[in-house]
Amino acid sequence: MTELGERAETLLKALIELYINEGQPVGSRTLARHADLSLSPATVRNVMSDLEELGLIHAPHTSAGRVPTGLGYRLFVDYLLTVEPLKEEAVDSMQTRLASESDPRVLLSTASEMLSNVTHFAGLILIPGQENARLRQIEFLKLPSNRVLTILVTDDGRVQNRVIPTDREYSSSELTEAANYFNDAYSGSTLAKVRRMLLGEMKTDSDRMHDITKTAVAMAGKMFDQEEQDTDDVVLSGEENLLSIPDLCQIDTLQKLFDAFKTKQDLLDLLDRSMRVNGISIFIGGESGYKALNDVSVITAPYQTGGAVVGTIGVIGPTRMNYEQVIPIVDVTARLLSGALSGAKLSEHIEEAGT
Repeated sequence: MTELGERAETLLKALIELYINEGQPVGSRTLARHADLSLSPATVRNVMSDLEELGLIHAPHTSAGRVPTGLGYRLFVDYLLTVEPLKEEAVDSMQTRLASESDPRVLLSTASEMLSNVTHFAGLILIPGQENARLRQIEFLKLPSNRVLTILVTDDGRVQNRVIPTDREYSSSELTEAANYFNDAYSGSTLAKVRRMLLGEMKTDSDRMHDITKTAVAMAGKMFDQEEQDTDDVVLSGEENLLSIPDLCQIDTLQKLFDAFKTKQDLLDLLDRSMRVNGISIFIGGESGYKALNDVSVITAPYQTGGAVVGTIGVIGPTRMNYEQVIPIVDVTARLLSGALSGAKLSEHIEEAGT
C-alpha cells in the first residue's frame, strides 16, 4: 500500500470490482469510464502498467485487458474493501432457520447447508470430535429393573444417552449425589481427560473410596465404556454449486478440488488453523498452502458455545467472488450458530431422553 498512490488505489479497486461483476479482463478504456476519475485511457494504461509491475494485476494469455492476481485480491480485501452489514430481514431469516433445529449435530449441518444456499458456493463446517469436547454436565436418572439412564452433555450442546444395567437398585437421592460429585470433579474437562481420570480412579482401592464416589465412577465408567471415540470431521454442503462456476470449469481444477473434498485432510488442517484466529479468515488461492485450493478462496469464521471456540464454518468459492457480500454472510452465520448452540438447555434433553 505504501507504493500506491490514491489514484492507483482507486483504479485497482475499480478494476477488481469490474472483474468480479463481469468476469472479463478489464481494458484501460473500460476502466477509465468506471473509475470515477477524469483520466485519459493513456494515463490509465500507465497506472495499470505500474500495478502490473507490482504483481497486483496481470494479462491472461494475449488479452489486452487485465485481471487481479492473488496479491491484488489480498490488497483489495485487506485495504480497499468496504463491507456492508446484512439486512435485518436476511439475518432474521437465517436465525429462524437455525432456531428450528434442536439436535446440535443436525444444527451444524444445517448451518453449513444454509451458508451454501445463501452464497451459492460450497459450505463447510468443522465438527469437533466428541473426545475434544468438554463435559458440561452429567445426570443419572433412576429406571425400573436395576437400570440407570445416564445423560452426558458437552459444552457444544451434544447429548449422549445410555441405559446402564446395575447390580443393585439405586435411590434417586444416591444418583443425584453421585452426579453432583461427578460434575464438581470433572465439569470443564475434555472427555478424553475424563476418560483417563476415570481409569485412574477405577484402579484405586475401592474399599477406601466413599460410597458416592464409587457410584459416580461406576456409572460414568460404564457410560464411557459404551462410547466410541470419534475424531474431528468436516461436513460439506453444496459442492455441486462449484460445477456451474466458469472460473472452475477446468477438469484438472475440479478433479483436484473434489479429491480434497473426498479425503478432507487439507480442509481439516485449514479449518483447524482458522480456529486459532479471532474473527474472519480469508485464504485466497495459494495462500492456503494446498495445491488443490490454488484456484479457490476459502472464507471461514470460528463458532463457539459457552464462550469457548469449538469449530469453524465457512465457504469455498472462486477467487473471483463478491467478497463484500460473502464475508458478512459467513460472519453472521458463525455468530448465529454460536447463539443457537449456546441456547441448548439440559432440561429439554433430559425430558427427551426419558421418553
